[in-house]
Amino acid sequence: MLTSDRTPRPLALTRRSGIVLTLVSLMGLAMFAWPLVVPAESELAHSTDAPLLFAGVLGMLVAVLGNEVISGQLDAKALAMLGVLAATAAALRPLGAGVSGFNPMFIVLILGGRALGPGFGFALGLVGMFGSALLTGGVGPWLPFQMLGAAWVGMGAGLLPRATGRIEVALLAAYGAVSGILYGFLMNLWFWPFLTDGDSAISFVPGDTLAGNLGRFLAFCLITSLGFDIPRAIGNIVLIGLVGGPMLRAIRRATRRANFTANVQFTAQKGGSESATNGPAADDAAAPTSAKARSSA
Repeated sequence: MLTSDRTPRPLALTRRSGIVLTLVSLMGLAMFAWPLVVPAESELAHSTDAPLLFAGVLGMLVAVLGNEVISGQLDAKALAMLGVLAATAAALRPLGAGVSGFNPMFIVLILGGRALGPGFGFALGLVGMFGSALLTGGVGPWLPFQMLGAAWVGMGAGLLPRATGRIEVALLAAYGAVSGILYGFLMNLWFWPFLTDGDSAISFVPGDTLAGNLGRFLAFCLITSLGFDIPRAIGNIVLIGLVGGPMLRAIRRATRRANFTANVQFTAQKGGSESATNGPAADDAAAPTSAKARSSA
């Protein structure tokens, strides 16, 4: 007899997957933070290195997906699920109110990463943000950084501790609030060193200490972007509280039917272990006897 868990577990994070995600995340963090550690006389701008960064991000996507496929975590059905959720996230992005910072696509990244694991969430963020940029025409030097930020949002949801029911929804809502604000701060970091050259209290100072620049960066975020980040955080809380439970159940139901995370176990049948063990061989042996009895009658 075959049995399976009612709630599919997220795709397991193997040791190799953990190493790949760690290395890729460190590379992505270096893409954001390198202006803080370069010499003061360097004259660099993201507008010229954006194609190289975009190629690097695509390389990260290939590395993550390739590792998941090789390790057996992603099969054809899981890749199809990735495509469906990424398309959903891309379609939801234009519905966000850009002037307020809120965007409903993040709930798909959070719930997808939660239901299917950190590796899946990372890939979902990259693919979903890339697809939404193509859909809305938002392709520019900011795109590689948006893709990485979205990937980390999905990955972080997959790394949250286990919980069920309302506790799980509350946990995801709290994570949506925190990640909504941190995403805004992260997006500020990619342009802050190049577009602030006025007030030294919030501007990047080449050659200054890391602590000094980070202090001014925090002040810059609080003064200029917190008004966009708080609506994003509140929107995540509201949407996850309203539809988080049903969406999680829908994703997990689809996952269970696709059967790429089912935990299959073999159990003995009560009262019929011998026939269940013999299976077709026992039926074939009994067939001539049954035919002979029918002919005699």
